[in-house]
Amino acid sequence: MLLGYPSRMGFTPPAVYPILDSSFVPAVGRAGFLDRLGRTLADAGVWLMEYRNKTGSDAEVLADARVLRAAMPWSALVLDDRVDVALAAGMNGAHVDAGDMPPEDARSLLGTERIVGTSASSEAQLLAALRAPVDYIAFGPVYPTTTKRTAAPPIGIEGVRWFRALAGHAPVLVAAAGITLETAPAVLAAGANAVAVSAAIFSKADPAAEFTRWMETLR
Repeated sequence: MLLGYPSRMGFTPPAVYPILDSSFVPAVGRAGFLDRLGRTLADAGVWLMEYRNKTGSDAEVLADARVLRAAMPWSALVLDDRVDVALAAGMNGAHVDAGDMPPEDARSLLGTERIVGTSASSEAQLLAALRAPVDYIAFGPVYPTTTKRTAAPPIGIEGVRWFRALAGHAPVLVAAAGITLETAPAVLAAGANAVAVSAAIFSKADPAAEFTRWMETLR
């Protein structure tokens, strides 16, 4: 299996799923920044991370992804949206939302050994995702978020419980949006397998140290 990470059957994410949004990457010195960041994150034990760049060209996203791939050779790296770029950069998978490539097509292109994730913010989307060949379903927004555009209202802790009850025990659910270290324990206790975190980690001066703090708190 690619880099020794789990395939669709038995996929188990860590409690903290970091999402590096391109808004935290400077326009100048981009490659050097990503190289340094990736190496410190890998040293901190980040083995699963998503890179999200909604506005960059394919060339920019490919260049960014290749730097992260080289800096984090033993980490499972997931690229948001762009399955073809994920393949070209040697990433470990892709996350596809509504309006992107269907999860079935992403799985067909990526094969069974890479990670495919998708999102759900409603009952209909969750039911569709449960039928799709995905490793995990990101759901929310749990709280208001500033790093991802969404028209869906925040669901709160009760919404987390509702998603888990509707999904059943087995599916891997990753709660997303606006989650802080103070609210994360309650989100996990309500039924999420993991929390996806962007600004709460990558807005800090030392994201690797912040990731370590999250992992130590949530173990």
